[in-house]
Amino acid sequence: MVIDWVHYTPLASLLGGVLIGLAAALFVLVNGRIAGISGIVGGLLRPRMGDLMWRVAFIVGLLTAPWLFQVFAPLPEIQVGAGTATLLVAGLLVGIGTRYGAGCTSGHGVCGLARLSPRSLVATLSFMLTGFVTVFAVRHLLA
Repeated sequence: MVIDWVHYTPLASLLGGVLIGLAAALFVLVNGRIAGISGIVGGLLRPRMGDLMWRVAFIVGLLTAPWLFQVFAPLPEIQVGAGTATLLVAGLLVGIGTRYGAGCTSGHGVCGLARLSPRSLVATLSFMLTGFVTVFAVRHLLA
């Protein structure tokens, strides 16, 4: 493995992590809700009375944030190293995993770990281990 020192940004990464943690903490303090994307989007599929607008606002904020960011700095170049079929299968597997795991990486990894949830610790370790095994298999066993 080689580290790309030109694009190595520990301070920006740390700041981004702090902002994500702060936003998740404020979200749970103000709304009493976990900032897990799969739960927020899932709630849009079967909305309850008075539960729709904050979910829509959250998703709109996620989608418009990159355009606001590019006012201050150029957006990084996006490079996708997979084909459409691979992305569709991967997305389907992630969707199934979030249903079986009762949440996604943002819900368990950011919010659940911050609340010291044992279930979120197991889920996050499962996400990470699965990712490690998948990358190893694709890059070393199937290459």
